[in-house]
Amino acid sequence: MDAAASTHAERAGLADALAVVGPDAPTLCEGWTARDLAAHVVLRESRPDAAVGILVGPAGGWTRRVQEQVARRPFEDLVAAIASGPPLLSVFSLPGVEQRANLIEFAVHHEDVRRGQAGWVERDLDPQTADLLWDRTRQVAGMLLRRSPIGVTLLRTDGDGGRCVVRAEEPMVTLRGPVLELLLRLSGRRAVHLEVTGNEHAVRAFDNLHTGF
Repeated sequence: MDAAASTHAERAGLADALAVVGPDAPTLCEGWTARDLAAHVVLRESRPDAAVGILVGPAGGWTRRVQEQVARRPFEDLVAAIASGPPLLSVFSLPGVEQRANLIEFAVHHEDVRRGQAGWVERDLDPQTADLLWDRTRQVAGMLLRRSPIGVTLLRTDGDGGRCVVRAEEPMVTLRGPVLELLLRLSGRRAVHLEVTGNEHAVRAFDNLHTGF
């Protein structure tokens, strides 16, 4: 499975998960229901004028207003828009952009929906998708941990394993687990199964750290 196929599979998985839980289900995105999360994804792909506010603080008010408008669409339409892929004129329709920009987005939001429900279990990833996510995780780990006052090493336990020193300083914590668990924790999610080791101060500092974009 190549990057395009993996991204398509995560997109389909997100759409399916949304359809199963329904619009009012909670998610791991604080304050967001499944409807809110679906509206966010649709806005990101179809409204570049508003999507800039996702990352740029001063534009956040405009983004929130547009997202609220998008969220008023029938939930089934939002899910269908996600499943069908980006609009033809979206930047995400350009060759190569979809898989570079959306694999992490969809993998994380897929789990935001799944793990927002009681009784969730870890998902077994396709080996090629797991390897692609490991590559992407190593590329963005520095940004996700930019606020960290401590060193962080990632130890991947699935597939062929892997090690990535994100911040080489003391004190150091080591996060050990499958790549999806590592990615989710670095993205700010706490509903994960990971082993975090280091001295008491370092582990406490990491536990209190705000990670993510």
